[in-house]
Amino acid sequence: MLADAVRELKIRGAPAIGIAAAMGMALAARNFEGKDEAGMAQAVREAGSLLASTRPTAVNLFWAVARMEKRLNHDSGAGVERIRSGLLEEALLILEEDRSTCRLMGRHGASLLPDPAAVITLCNAGALATADFGTALGVVYAAAESGKHVQVYACETRPLLQGARLTSWELRQSGIDVTVICDSAAAHVMKTRKIDCVLVGADRIAANGDAANKIGTYGLAIAARAHRIPFYVAAPVSTIDPSTLCGGDIPIEQRLAREISESFGVRTVPENVAVLNPAFDVTPHEFITGIITEKGVLYPPFEEAIAGKIISDRRSNIDD
Repeated sequence: MLADAVRELKIRGAPAIGIAAAMGMALAARNFEGKDEAGMAQAVREAGSLLASTRPTAVNLFWAVARMEKRLNHDSGAGVERIRSGLLEEALLILEEDRSTCRLMGRHGASLLPDPAAVITLCNAGALATADFGTALGVVYAAAESGKHVQVYACETRPLLQGARLTSWELRQSGIDVTVICDSAAAHVMKTRKIDCVLVGADRIAANGDAANKIGTYGLAIAARAHRIPFYVAAPVSTIDPSTLCGGDIPIEQRLAREISESFGVRTVPENVAVLNPAFDVTPHEFITGIITEKGVLYPPFEEAIAGKIISDRRSNIDD
């Protein structure tokens, strides 16, 4: 059921998917009956494999599965109860770390926004996609908490309208000034309104800074560049995948045609007409002004910034 929830976008957002995967593996250990340590380990790994098969683009999913497997291996030989408690402990640690990460990202990103600020965003990168108040939206919330007035133009985000349904609801609940616009209206809004920046999340960031996010992000980046508007990506370090050298190596999830042709139960495409439904696109690093992480804001050249600040930190953590 958990795997279905991820696959069907009932759980969505890269950090939330990673947390769900960790909890799912801990749940597999909890549900295992008996004292056979090898059998429990197999059940946990099978759960991890199933969860990893649900969404191919968001790297947080694979990061969380790998981290849980590392904890499983660490506790090997300690008995089923120790393995069970260790996996739950690790999953809860991933949850708590994401809460802290959201707050740190928000603090770093808030300093980039003027007062007042007008921001365009796409998809949903807020509390419904993370363990706390979000990545891109976390920057908005942190700026508002610091006393700044932020106006957000939320792209509706076709075809499932995460921006119109989720982002607008979150911002309205938090008292943030929000206006929903059609995805295709973004360039016009940039031209006719004073927009200070575009702020989006990411599902995977390559070693050179290329970033995969919800389909339509690349078009926003092109429009932002044409209008000389800063374009920021907000994502935790766990979303950066050093093993993916560039955006061309990021697998792009292709979703069902009916999400477009029969969105929300209403057919809008004639029968027997082909539909292409990529869930994500890749924004080349040269279109990105900065990458906001819990470690700080990374600036070009991104390959050097990522290798120097992110990869070196990971290596030192492994050595520790």
